[in-house]
Amino acid sequence: MTHVQIYDHGLWDHGITQGYSVNGNIYISGQFSHDMEGAFIGEGDIEAQTRQTFENLDRVLQGFDVTKSNLAYIEIYLTNAQEHTEPVIRLLKEYMGQHRPAGSLIGVNYLAFPEQLIEISAVAHTD
Repeated sequence: MTHVQIYDHGLWDHGITQGYSVNGNIYISGQFSHDMEGAFIGEGDIEAQTRQTFENLDRVLQGFDVTKSNLAYIEIYLTNAQEHTEPVIRLLKEYMGQHRPAGSLIGVNYLAFPEQLIEISAVAHTD
């Protein structure tokens, strides 16, 4: 029997949900730097954007009653990978602690919003 659960924080309706779980696998849509009122946080500041993006990732994980230790794969998109890789990797290690999921860091030309420097999507598990 297939068990499906979704999580949505209710800020926007873009035709996708923030998280979709099927049979214990959680697929997390790209998170970025916004607060729960929808305001963008940290324009021009990769560290502030990264921290807020991790907070939003945590919010989705909490929606499934799991934590970052349940992350199996994390995918980071950066608009300025050459300049921002080092601070983002430092903050990722700080965020993850001893947990080491698989992952990718991908440089892109642009993201959904002009001020957006980072986006993070992930796959987690419930067990």
